[in-house]
Amino acid sequence: MSFIQSIILEMRGWPRNIKLFFLANMLYQIGTGMFGVLYNLYIQELGYNDAMNGRVVSIQSFATAFMFVPIGLWGDKASRKKILVLGALFSGSAFILRSLMSGEASLIGLAVFTGLFASFFQVQAIPFLAENVSGKDRLRMFSYFSSLVLASQVIGSMGGGVLADALQALGLNALLSLRTVLVIGGAVTFAAFIPMLFACEKSGTSENRKPDAEKPVSLDPGTPQGAAAEFKMIGRFVLGQLLIGFGSGLVVPYLNLYFTNRFSVSLSVIGVLISLGQIMTIVSMLIGPSLAARVGQVRAVVCFQILSLPFLLLTGFTNLFMLAAVSFLFRQALMNAANPIQSTIMIDRIGHSRRGIANSLTQTAFMLGWATMGPVQSHLVTRYGTYWGYAITFSVTGCLYIGASLLYFFMFRGSERKMTEEQASQPA
Repeated sequence: MSFIQSIILEMRGWPRNIKLFFLANMLYQIGTGMFGVLYNLYIQELGYNDAMNGRVVSIQSFATAFMFVPIGLWGDKASRKKILVLGALFSGSAFILRSLMSGEASLIGLAVFTGLFASFFQVQAIPFLAENVSGKDRLRMFSYFSSLVLASQVIGSMGGGVLADALQALGLNALLSLRTVLVIGGAVTFAAFIPMLFACEKSGTSENRKPDAEKPVSLDPGTPQGAAAEFKMIGRFVLGQLLIGFGSGLVVPYLNLYFTNRFSVSLSVIGVLISLGQIMTIVSMLIGPSLAARVGQVRAVVCFQILSLPFLLLTGFTNLFMLAAVSFLFRQALMNAANPIQSTIMIDRIGHSRRGIANSLTQTAFMLGWATMGPVQSHLVTRYGTYWGYAITFSVTGCLYIGASLLYFFMFRGSERKMTEEQASQPA
């Protein structure tokens, strides 16, 4: 309780921009949480098979990946605030339209539309936050941000599942109850543009638009040598995220289908389970900075990812719901706890002028991996059934995560040691 109270006290002293930004993200994530946990069930209720779900996920992911680089370049040159406002407006509108459409062409077309505008928040949120906090506060603030995002998704996913079941209990059929909740989720996402309208735009001449004074840089990022060094560093992040995207794309979009197909649980149970996973992730993210301070940021990332693997495999192979649920919760918490640390590692190594493109390229790599796995997952489950199909996909994901973790460790442990030595050599 004292830890929570200290966080609340700290929040009161945050700049106005941070508070508005966090409020906008809370609304955005509540809406997307409601949509994410129910939309593939809505497609299933319309009478489509698992292959259709795979197509929708893949097409939306490809559309998002297609926009990452343009949005990253646009944000580095223009207004991140305006991009975030547009992202909320169009994402919310897309969700509402998707909730009302049932034809195959409209499902595919609106998946593309949603994917294009989902990139706005995904690419620009971290750079916008980095502009509004000092370098020494980034890891802690990124952890708070990621925790708030997950907490909002908890509200959305749990509330969405419970509300859908409640509407069915009141007499609505399954399709209409899902459609109603999806429209509500779209409206909440749409409302996220309001707080961002009141946020102040950081000017291009402000200190937050300059390279970090506290960042140890051996080459000027404005020179060809400095640019080459930064893009080489970006390439390392891209490779690691590509492997994670391949693994994640086989499992994460289909977890609710996994639990309904293998264990025949209700929508409320799925919503509560996914929400509990988010809650555990929030706790692990908040303790992440402490682990990073003890063992280093790179080792902390690898530790979290490797520790999640046994729980991933248990989830894929068990026929016991309680064991699957507990394993899912620990895998979710451990794997995602590394995300704010990874964001800090990237931001600290990349100058401001290339943070948007760096974030967009890593997001592109992740989404390309995610997008290409949709048809693979649906093929495996269709061919091998709901036991061996999921067991195979979870196993392949585990192998990809191991490869990504080892690659991450060997690529970045040297740069972390160098940064530590440079910081130690600087005068107090």
